Amino acid sequence: MIEKLFYLVPQKLAGFFETRLKKIPFVKNRIETEINKALKDLEKALKPYKETFPSHTSLPAAPLEKNDILDQILKMNTKEEIKWKKGYVSGAVYHGDTDHIDFLNRVYAITSQSNPLHSDLWPSASKFESEIIGMTAAMLSSAKSADPVCGTVTSGGTESILLAVKTYRDFARAKKNIKKPELIVPVTAHAAFDKACQYFNIKLRQVRVNEFFQADISQVKKAVNKNTIAIIGSAPSFPHGTIDPIEEMSAIALEHGIGFHTDACLGGFVLPFVEKLGFDVPLFDFRLKGVTSISADTHKYGYASKGTSVVMYRGEELRHFQYYTITDWPGGLYFSPTFAGSRSGALSAACWASMLSIGEKGYLDAAKKIMAAADIIKKGICDIPELYILGKPLWVIAFGSKKLDIYRVLDEMTQKGWSLNGLHRPSCVHIAITLMHTKEGVCQRFIEDLKQAVELVKTTADTKTGMAPVYGMAARLPARGIVSDILKKYLDIYYKV
Repeated sequence: MIEKLFYLVPQKLAGFFETRLKKIPFVKNRIETEINKALKDLEKALKPYKETFPSHTSLPAAPLEKNDILDQILKMNTKEEIKWKKGYVSGAVYHGDTDHIDFLNRVYAITSQSNPLHSDLWPSASKFESEIIGMTAAMLSSAKSADPVCGTVTSGGTESILLAVKTYRDFARAKKNIKKPELIVPVTAHAAFDKACQYFNIKLRQVRVNEFFQADISQVKKAVNKNTIAIIGSAPSFPHGTIDPIEEMSAIALEHGIGFHTDACLGGFVLPFVEKLGFDVPLFDFRLKGVTSISADTHKYGYASKGTSVVMYRGEELRHFQYYTITDWPGGLYFSPTFAGSRSGALSAACWASMLSIGEKGYLDAAKKIMAAADIIKKGICDIPELYILGKPLWVIAFGSKKLDIYRVLDEMTQKGWSLNGLHRPSCVHIAITLMHTKEGVCQRFIEDLKQAVELVKTTADTKTGMAPVYGMAARLPARGIVSDILKKYLDIYYKV
């Protein structure tokens, strides 16, 4: 493999050498060959409709019949895209109950034309969004905060994170004259923080994690300097489902007078209820004085339709630095709370309806079922000698192997109908337990399939198909360039007719 050229090179030098080596024709051609080989199977999986449905590369001369269009959508929805209904998917669909989905779809249909940008036309949008924020903030202990907790509804966890980082940058610039902002982030924090730093010209200072995959406090302390605008902690982290030591991290932020953001996109609608059920949940919310903002995804374990999240702040002054306003535009006075201008008010309506229809009891019941399913899965993994669990997760469970290629295990599970998440550094796979996994027999099926997948990897040769070669390359290469090229080409395939 081409990564052998870089495998023994230190990471800082690898990028330097990679850029130059890729300009050599022989190396460039070899890399292209490897990339195309890795993408061959991926294209087939990404474009399953290529041979069965007509392609449209320009507008049809005459309108197509609406019933024919609906028929195509229904066929695609029932033929290829029902895997999640069996409960074989990590995360992605968090509730899945048909009645709940139908209810949200009815709400969406009623409010489909609403747009929060025009709050004078749809004042209901203000009611929905302010109450979503109020309910979420209360769930995350806003009543125990000395300052009022406020926030906005966003399009998802990534936007919530980007907005929070942008807010801290602008606050630090205005209040502290920080012109070279830096953000302290554990290596396990969501990729959206890296994206935010790239977009907003902020230096990302990554800190190591300990043996339990939690942020290393000593590293956090060392990373703080005069340009630090905020520290980030996860509750829990996406890769390994572990909760960072947020009490200690936020205390460091408080001591230095800088912001602290808890990324609870994944856990915001689970941890408060898991805690009420008696599980050991460390403090992560507004009960901690140093926590100045939190993100929580309503479209994950809040069980709303895809496309909503909440970002909350301790105090309205901080939130003001998130808002966009312009007063001298010829188009009139313009302002928006988030990145989007026009956006769907129907998503906010459906989110509001979801939260009200579930209530505290519903969230408690859901959390109880999820934790019970997680216990079954964790025990099943521990019973397989070749596997081990990373850290001490609650319901997002990462597992690896010191004896087998875990990415081959991932591919075998994919062949059995499972859609799991491949991770690296270290190499592992995770499953985020949802209500879909609490259906009868799903956990048992997962364990049985995992045992068979491990046995197959032990007894069969590596065919280097599926995602295993790509993940393996990403895990081994000290430089990112080659794998980044693969991912960009993957996106090219996505948009290719």
